[in-house]
Amino acid sequence: MTDAPDAAPAALLGAAQVRELAARHGIRPTKQWGQNFVVDGNTVRRIVRVSGVGEDDVVVEVGPGLGSLTLALLPAVRRVVALEVDPVLAAALPGTVETLAPSLAPRLEVVRGDALAVTELPGPPPTALVANLPYNVSVPVVLRMLEHFPSLRTVLVMVQLEVAERLAAPPGSRTYGVPSVKAAWYADVRLAGTVPRSVFWPVPNVDSGLVALTRREPPVTTATRAEVFAVVDAAFAQRRKTLRAALAGWAGSPAAAEAALVAAGVEPRTRGEQLDVAAFSRIAAARA
Repeated sequence: MTDAPDAAPAALLGAAQVRELAARHGIRPTKQWGQNFVVDGNTVRRIVRVSGVGEDDVVVEVGPGLGSLTLALLPAVRRVVALEVDPVLAAALPGTVETLAPSLAPRLEVVRGDALAVTELPGPPPTALVANLPYNVSVPVVLRMLEHFPSLRTVLVMVQLEVAERLAAPPGSRTYGVPSVKAAWYADVRLAGTVPRSVFWPVPNVDSGLVALTRREPPVTTATRAEVFAVVDAAFAQRRKTLRAALAGWAGSPAAAEAALVAAGVEPRTRGEQLDVAAFSRIAAARA
C-alpha cells in the first residue's frame, strides 16, 4: 500500500527530454509498435484531468513509452501498472521515474508484456485504463482489456481521431460499425476531445482523439457475448446488404435469418448500421 497521492505534480517530460531519453537508450520509434511519444506536458495533464481518476484508483497504462503520461498519472492515483511490450522501454521507465519523481516511484510497477495477450496483472485489480495507445492496435486493446479485467470501471484513451470517432459513433451515423457496437456492449462511450498531431514525436500524419468509456452492465439477453459479437461481425461484413441477406451465412439461410430478425422485432430489410447493441443481442438470442 502506497501513501496517499501528493498534491505536488511530478516533473514532466518536454520535447528535448524525450529526445534525450530516446537517444540515451538507443530507442528509435518504430511503426511496428506504433510508437509516437507525447512531448507536451499540457496534453498529459489534460488526459489525466479528463480521465477523472483519483487517489483511490489503480490505473493500468498500456504502452507507457518513455513515461510522459506515467509521470502525470503518478501524483494523482494510488498506483500505476505500466504494461509495455518493448523490452528497452520497459527497462528504462523505472529509472526515469526515480530520477524525475523519486517520491512517487513506489507507486509504479512496470510489467513487460503484450496487452493483446495479458490475462492478469500484479497487485490490486485495476480500476481505470488510461493510455496513449498505438494506432494499429487501439480497438483490440480496449475491447480485450474490458473483457479480461471486469474491475475496470473507466477508460480514457488517446487514439487516432478516426478510431475515436468510430468507437463513440451512435447507430445510424456514417462512422458507426463493429467497434462502436462492441464497445457499447461494455460501456457508455463518448468522444472526449481532440489532440493535434504536433504534440507527438515523431509527428504522425493524422490527428488524435480522446475517447472515454464508462462501464455499465451489458444488455439483458440469453445470448452470450460471443454469440452477440458473431451477429455484429456478420452484419457489418457486407454493409450495403439488408440484414436478411447479410445474416444468411450466420443463420444458415436467408429464411432463417429473416425468422430470427422477425422474432427479435427487427425489420429484415434493415441494415446493420441502424441497430444498437440491444437489438443485436435480441437477434442473437432469437437464433440461439
